[in-house]
Amino acid sequence: MIPDYQTLMLPVLQKGSEKEVNVRDVIDALAEKYKMTAEEREQFLPSGKQRTFDNRVHWAKSYLKQAGLVEFPRRGFYVATDEGRKILTQNLDRIDNKFLKQFDAFQEFQNRKGSQSPSNHDEKELVEESATPDEILRAAHSKINAALAADLLSRVRGASPQFFEELIVELLLAMGYGGTSEDAARALGQSGDNGVDGVVDQDPLGVDQIYIQAKRYAEGNNIGSGDIRDFFGALNLKKAQKGLFFTTSSFSPAASKTAKDLGMRIVLINGQQLTKLMIRYNVGCRDEEILHLKRVDEEFFE
Repeated sequence: MIPDYQTLMLPVLQKGSEKEVNVRDVIDALAEKYKMTAEEREQFLPSGKQRTFDNRVHWAKSYLKQAGLVEFPRRGFYVATDEGRKILTQNLDRIDNKFLKQFDAFQEFQNRKGSQSPSNHDEKELVEESATPDEILRAAHSKINAALAADLLSRVRGASPQFFEELIVELLLAMGYGGTSEDAARALGQSGDNGVDGVVDQDPLGVDQIYIQAKRYAEGNNIGSGDIRDFFGALNLKKAQKGLFFTTSSFSPAASKTAKDLGMRIVLINGQQLTKLMIRYNVGCRDEEILHLKRVDEEFFE
């Protein structure tokens, strides 16, 4: 039998306790540990694009990451954090979602908008008889997207400022800004251009433009009102009327108020809003499987 992802949490954490490890090597080692047959190893998800066991190992790793017990130093690798190694000294028999709820970061992840069903039920409640298959499916979809959003935000924060600026430009093009021109949206380099990191043309001739500010900040390092005023000053130098301010963190209440009070259209996009847009427009992610929900055509039977 293929172990579920919660059963895999403890062994996944143990594998990364001493040094960063390759996820592929961990998958192979755990398949051996659980004496999985060749058929079990080759069992695929319904999409046919990923092995079931591999998928469960990745989910275990992702949930440990949300609790702050592992971190991703580079692509395809993970390592236990100091908190993760501390947990391992307790000689636990099992780590599961119930155990992870003791960590504030994991609770924040679970309570984040979209990570639960509309009525904020626990996973156990989702399988109650009162929940319809539709509700269970949509709640699962929300949880998958919440985990994906958290992973995307973590990767963007770990990238270079230049990568972040180019990501914003690619996102805006995917959203339909700039029309069909090849240079409709562009980053302006690491040093920016008088406090501006990028620009988007709203018409083929570039008569009307939107300027971009992009701040790749860690969680908790929020944008203040001073940053908004600086961006406002840069827009004035450009004689611009519209600006987009992106950050991987959040905006302080003072920053939001400043942007609202200024006589210029400045739209603020925080980290959570950014990842929602990335998922919606397939920037940094891609469709793995499409499920079609069908219902009876009542008119056909009338």
